[in-house]
Amino acid sequence: MTNTSETTVKLGLIGDNITRSKSPRLHRTAGTLTGRNVTYDRLIPKDLGLTFDEVFEQARSGGFRGINVTYPYKEVVTAKVTVSDPLVRAIGAVNTVVFDPEGPKGFNTDYSGFMSAYRSVRGSENPGTVCLIGTGGVGKAVAFGLIGLKARVIRCVDLDPAKAEALADALRALESDTRIETFSDPVAAARGADGIINCTPLGMVGIGGSALPFEAMKGAAWAFDAVYTPVETPFLMDAERAGLTVISGYELFFGQGIDAWSIFTGIGLDHAALRAAIQEEAP
Repeated sequence: MTNTSETTVKLGLIGDNITRSKSPRLHRTAGTLTGRNVTYDRLIPKDLGLTFDEVFEQARSGGFRGINVTYPYKEVVTAKVTVSDPLVRAIGAVNTVVFDPEGPKGFNTDYSGFMSAYRSVRGSENPGTVCLIGTGGVGKAVAFGLIGLKARVIRCVDLDPAKAEALADALRALESDTRIETFSDPVAAARGADGIINCTPLGMVGIGGSALPFEAMKGAAWAFDAVYTPVETPFLMDAERAGLTVISGYELFFGQGIDAWSIFTGIGLDHAALRAAIQEEAP
């Protein structure tokens, strides 16, 4: 990685509905803890009056070391980057881009971040049969994470059957021991599931709602919500009320963030100190 000790590390996040994202705080605080000057800008195409392509190009030519990419651009951005990791190519979604002299390079830290989040709460316990609602960019990454965790069954749920089938085909191509199923009805997919996951934007600030009714959660063992703004989503509050062990989207946010920091800078970081520092700061 480029030596960043004597220059400003210019980072950013491209996405919609990100005014309350905690990513700027995480990366700026990481800079403070490591003695680096870090800037981290929210780049919202609609607010800038630009297309995603235009915002991406401005970041690439504007001195940014790298960017994070979030909803709804994680799949779109794959056409603009070189992805060397075959697993990330299979996921088909990128959430971290580094602007190297030879061109933009794409990575996916949602995949690794989810696995870390799961293990931080459930340890080595098998995920079992999992109802995965939403098969977009983060849903794809989480599904591949479930393969890594050796889930017994993954039920891919999407209102668009073609999207669910496309993810199922990609997962089956890995030839793992995990059985892959597809559903269009989340309530049916949740029936008898051990784990329930929301990878839709439902519950996010400015969107609201929940991906699954409270009654449909009963009987499961655990739930995870990829949404982390707010941290306590209606989905997770219902899951907790139904007696499930909950895994907050904040844990995915933190895991993917520290992995992205490493990709951006290559600089070592005290994870515990970072967690404490960003939790102590005011929102």
